Amino acid sequence: MFLYLDSKAKLMIITISGKPGSGKSSVAKLIAKKLKLKHYSIGDFMREIAEKKGISLLELGKIAEKERWVDEELDKRQIELGKSEDNFVIDSRLGFHFIPNSVKVFLEVDLKTAAERIFNCRRKEEKENLTLNKTMENVKRRIKSERLRYKKYYSLDCYDKKQYDIIVGTTGMPAEKVSEEVIKRINQP
Repeated sequence: MFLYLDSKAKLMIITISGKPGSGKSSVAKLIAKKLKLKHYSIGDFMREIAEKKGISLLELGKIAEKERWVDEELDKRQIELGKSEDNFVIDSRLGFHFIPNSVKVFLEVDLKTAAERIFNCRRKEEKENLTLNKTMENVKRRIKSERLRYKKYYSLDCYDKKQYDIIVGTTGMPAEKVSEEVIKRINQP
């Protein structure tokens, strides 16, 4: 594991994974800012694909269950990043797998908190989250969908915490505090 000395990174790659609504993107952006690292987001890459296709993120997820091209495109981007760049943070459900030379962080959250976070910060393209209950259903469906898809394609469970170096619970914690906790743990000997 790479350490920080005087807030300067030396060949540091941090992959942030976790459940939907755990704060992956928010925490990854804060960590990148605090440590002066680049930030990438597979969620942003997916939203770009969905927007180009004129569909929602949920619809793209359903397509990805049946058609491998979505995951293959995302996989290639991550593998290339891991090979061509250093000193970045990426929020990606499978970043730990495709960028093995990283500090692997998993953010845990309870279902109710996840749904509340997603519902309260609805993106314009996520029209399917019209109520909190519907959002909870969608979170459960998304976790199940991703578990099945990743098991089928990669023979792994991205929610298996044994694969991570650092696990942080985010329920009841603002992203600022979570980012501080992750940085603290990265810097521990």
